[in-house]
Amino acid sequence: MTEQKKDHPAEKSRLHSRNKHRARYDFMELIETCPELTPFVRPNIYDDETIDFADPEAVKMLNQALLKHYYGVDHYDIPENYLCPPIPGRADYIHHIADVLSASNYGSIPIGKKIKCLDIGVGANCIYPIIGHQEYGWSFVATDIDPVALDAAKNIVESNSFLKDQIEFRLQEEPTDIFYGIIQPEEQFDLSICNPPFYGSADEAREASLRKLSNLKGKPVSEVVRNFGGHNNELWCKGGESAFIAQMIRQSRRFSTSCFWYSTLVSKQSHLKAAYQALKTAGAVEVKTIPMGQGNKSSRLIAWTFLPKEQQKIGSTPDGELKKIHNPKIFQFYNLIILSKLS
Repeated sequence: MTEQKKDHPAEKSRLHSRNKHRARYDFMELIETCPELTPFVRPNIYDDETIDFADPEAVKMLNQALLKHYYGVDHYDIPENYLCPPIPGRADYIHHIADVLSASNYGSIPIGKKIKCLDIGVGANCIYPIIGHQEYGWSFVATDIDPVALDAAKNIVESNSFLKDQIEFRLQEEPTDIFYGIIQPEEQFDLSICNPPFYGSADEAREASLRKLSNLKGKPVSEVVRNFGGHNNELWCKGGESAFIAQMIRQSRRFSTSCFWYSTLVSKQSHLKAAYQALKTAGAVEVKTIPMGQGNKSSRLIAWTFLPKEQQKIGSTPDGELKKIHNPKIFQFYNLIILSKLS
C-alpha cells in the first residue's frame, strides 16, 4: 500500500550548475545502461523507484551504473568494505575547484591533460580522478597510505582505456605525512584535492554509522554495516578531520611553490575556525571558502594559495594557446593548456 507521494523539485538546486546529477536518479535509464542494477531497484512507500541505501551492494551497484552512464566507465569494482562514496557530492567538488582555476583564467576553465592535479587519499574508488579527467581532461597523481586501495584504483584505470596514462599512483609510506614523500623536487601541480578522514577514532566512526543506519532503516540498528563502506584509514585518524586539515596546511607551506591551489573538503562547519587559523599561521596569501550541499547535508571546501596576486594569472600566447604566468624564479616552468570552449 502506497502513501501520498511527496513533491520533489525537478533539480537539486544546491548542487553545482554543471553537475550531471542535479536531477533525481532515473533508475530506468540507469538500468538500460547497466542492467546489473535491476535486482536492486524497488518501489518505496510512495511508489517511487529507489534502492535500499542501507545495502552496501545496492549502493555499490548504483555507483557502478552512474559511472558507466555519465562518465563512460565500463569496468568498475572495489574490494569489499572499502569506501563507496556518493558520486554527486564528489562531482560537486571537481566543478567548484574548476571554478577556482577559472578565476585565474579570465573566467574560462582550463582543460586538458597538462592541468595536473594531486589527489590526497584517492581510495579504492578513484572517483575524483575519473570525474576530473572525464569532465575537464585533467591528469592526476593519486596517493594513498593503503596499498590495497591503490591496487584497486589501478585496476579500475587499467580496465578503462581512456584513463590509461592519465592517472599516476603513489603510495604514501609514512601515514603521518601528506605531501612529504609524494611531491618530488621541482614537481609542479595546478591543484591539490582531498576528502579527509572525518572521525577521530574507530568508536566515533562506529557510532556515527549506527545512527545513520538506524535513520535509513527507521529502527534501531546495533550492527555496523556501512552503506558506503570505508576502512579505518578512510574514515578516521587521530584528531579527526580538524587535525588532518591542520597538518595538511602546515605541510603545504613547505611546498608553497609546488602547487597553485591547495584544497580540501571540510565536512563540519565548526572545523573552519581552526583551519583559518592554521592558514594564517602558514602565511596563505589567499583563501577561498566555497559552500556545497546536497539534500539536508551541508559541507564546504576551502582552497588556498601561497602565490601573490601578480603570479596568479594565466595569459594568452601569440598562437592562441594559454600558459600560466608564474614567476620563473620561483616556479621555473611553463605549462601549456588548451582554452576551454565554454559558451
